[in-house]
Amino acid sequence: MTSQRDAFSYRSVSPTMSPTLSPHASPPSSPYFSKTEDPARQELRLSANAKRQKYLRRLLKFKQMDFEYAFWQMIYLFVAPQKVYRNFQYRKNTKDQWARDDPAFLVLLSFWLIIPSIGFAVVLGLHFLGFLKFILWVVFVDCIGVGLLIATLFWFITNRYMVISPPRGQEIPKGQDVEWGYAFDVHLNAFFPLLMILHLFQLAFLHSVINQDWFVGRFFGNTLWLVAICYYIYITFLGYSALPFLKNTRALLFPVTGVIIVYVLSLILNWNFSWHMCTFYRFRVF
Repeated sequence: MTSQRDAFSYRSVSPTMSPTLSPHASPPSSPYFSKTEDPARQELRLSANAKRQKYLRRLLKFKQMDFEYAFWQMIYLFVAPQKVYRNFQYRKNTKDQWARDDPAFLVLLSFWLIIPSIGFAVVLGLHFLGFLKFILWVVFVDCIGVGLLIATLFWFITNRYMVISPPRGQEIPKGQDVEWGYAFDVHLNAFFPLLMILHLFQLAFLHSVINQDWFVGRFFGNTLWLVAICYYIYITFLGYSALPFLKNTRALLFPVTGVIIVYVLSLILNWNFSWHMCTFYRFRVF
C-alpha cells in the first residue's frame, strides 16, 4: 500500500496554474474507478499514429506554436521542475493525453542546441564543414538519437514493471499506460538543463580552467558533469512520478549512486570528462 500511496502523491498537490491552460479543468479521476469510459473522452483520445501526425503537421506552423509557454517551461525546469509536470496533468485533463501536442518546446530546444555549438566550434577551432558536421551530430545523435533510445527504454520499463495492477477481476483501463511521446518529452525536459550546464555554462571555463592539467580544473569540470547528470536523473524521476498510475518510481533515482561513485573515481584516477569530450568531438568532425 505504501508504494501505491507514493505513486498517487502528486494528485494531492494543487498545481500552479499554467499561463496558457484553463483553470477550470476537472481533477483527475481514479485510474480504477470504473470499467466504462465516458464516450466523449473516447472520441477525444487519438491513436498514437494520429497524435504523431498531428504533431508533425504543426512542426512548421510557427504561428500556431506557443513559444511563451515553452519558454516558461524552460525557466521552471531550472527553478521548479515540479510545476512543469503539474501542467502536464492539466493537459491530460483537457486533451486526454500526457505528451505535448505543441512542438514549440522542441523548436526552442533546437535553437539552444545551435547556439552553444557555435561556441564549441570556435573554442575547438573547427572549420566550416566540421562545424556543420558537429551541429548535425549534436542535434540528431546527442539529443534526438540518444533520446529515442532512452525514451524507448523507459517506456518499456515503466509499462512492463511500474504500472499499478488493478484489483483482482478488473482489467487495466484504457489510457492507464505511459505514452511513448510522453517518455520522449521527459527526456527533452531533462536534457535541456544538462545542455545548458555542459554546452553553455561550461564553455566559458573550458580552456582557461577545466582543460588545464591541474586538480582544480578537473574537479570543477567533473563537478559540472556530476550536477548535470544528477539533474537529468532527478527531472526524469519527477516526470514518471507525476503519472498517478505508476508505482516504485523512486527506483529511477538509483543510478545517482553509480554516478557519484564514478565521479569520485574520476578525481582519484585523473579522468577529465570535459577534456575527453573535446577530444571525442574533434574526432567526430575531422
